[in-house]
Amino acid sequence: MKLHLILVGLLSLLSFALAWTKEDYEIFDLVSAVESTEGKGTTFYSWLDISSKATVPEINKAYRKKSMQLHPDKNPGVKGINERYARLGVVAAILRDSERRERYDFFYKNGVPRWRGTGYYYSRYRPGLGSVVVFLVMLSSGLQLVVQKMNYKKDLERIDRFRSKARQAAWGPRMIPQPGAKKVRVSLSNSIQDEDGPTARFVDMLVEGEHVYLLGDDEPVLLDGDVATKPTIGNTWAINLIKALIQKALPKSDSPSEETATGQDQPVEVATSTEEDTDAGDGTDAGGNSAPSGSKVVSASGISKVAGRRRKVAPKKK
Repeated sequence: MKLHLILVGLLSLLSFALAWTKEDYEIFDLVSAVESTEGKGTTFYSWLDISSKATVPEINKAYRKKSMQLHPDKNPGVKGINERYARLGVVAAILRDSERRERYDFFYKNGVPRWRGTGYYYSRYRPGLGSVVVFLVMLSSGLQLVVQKMNYKKDLERIDRFRSKARQAAWGPRMIPQPGAKKVRVSLSNSIQDEDGPTARFVDMLVEGEHVYLLGDDEPVLLDGDVATKPTIGNTWAINLIKALIQKALPKSDSPSEETATGQDQPVEVATSTEEDTDAGDGTDAGGNSAPSGSKVVSASGISKVAGRRRKVAPKKK
């Protein structure tokens, strides 16, 4: 019901704005003529030096005072004085009439349409190319930031799920912490049915106390919230484009990089006892059950399934 009333009101306003009456055109022409002779922005009220809430007696008094100033007999030889004097009488007549004054007050508050060659139309704001480009950049960057926040939340949930799976595989269903480091194999699937399928994928992890590491071909990666990429405004496409342009504009340095001068960091190997491994060699999964035939074991590439980036942290040595 409310929507219906709103639509009716909008349609009535639209018809009201489009269907100018004869009196409206008279007001439009008079406003344009007054501004051309008395100065831009001059209104009927300001010309008579009265307020918009002035009464009829106040209007008559102001008209008499103004008419004496603009009377042609007192301004001989002044160009256009007769037209100005006649125009003043029309303005006073409109303000004395309640209906015509109500019409003028509407345009006085909401603005008077301007002549556009074929009729009177309201001026509409037309944004330029720069405004449109800035708006689109801000809109797309804002949407990208929203997507980043959604992905960050999903990454944190995925990290917590894999940490829980690894601890359950290392400590058992009761989740009682065990001393030492223990290597386990965790399925990347979200459900038990997927783990038993022919395309199930597994990843090797190392549980050491409260810390869980993702094992790969290189160094182990500490699996925590810092692995996920946090959403930032500086990581949106617009800021990255600006950074790339600035970096491209800056002169390139010919000096060798610090990594080339000092050499690459040596990878840290993680040694685990065969007694603490959970049947990593015979294809058992995290729970001690045999992994199905055809299952894929994921190592370093499994990090892309866990979170956005890798952080290399060596486990504590015993």
